[in-house]
Amino acid sequence: MKEINHQRLDKVVADARKAADERAKGYRERALKLYPWICGRCAREFTHANLRELTVHHRDHNHDNNPADGSNWELLCLYCHDNEHQKQIEADRGYTDSRNNASVATHSPFAALKSLLDKDK
Repeated sequence: MKEINHQRLDKVVADARKAADERAKGYRERALKLYPWICGRCAREFTHANLRELTVHHRDHNHDNNPADGSNWELLCLYCHDNEHQKQIEADRGYTDSRNNASVATHSPFAALKSLLDKDK
């Protein structure tokens, strides 16, 4: 087995983090100047005191797609941002809800609960 060069690995990780931070700072600062400090989903308002909880969401999920006009961004609170990404994960896995007329979970874990409770009486 090949020995791991920890010094090289540390440098690669540090460089990647620095590049991500630079990229994020650039589009985040621009988005905060372009858009009002309000979550695009729940309409929660933000101030300087809680601005760290407002995130920039890339509509196409491509963090390198940062047009100057901000057309690929929307400001979302942490909770709505997490929910948006969870919806994307579920869509990628083929999970959808009945509003889309697609397959959904059919198992009902409590289907026999009433009969089980009635047995104890």
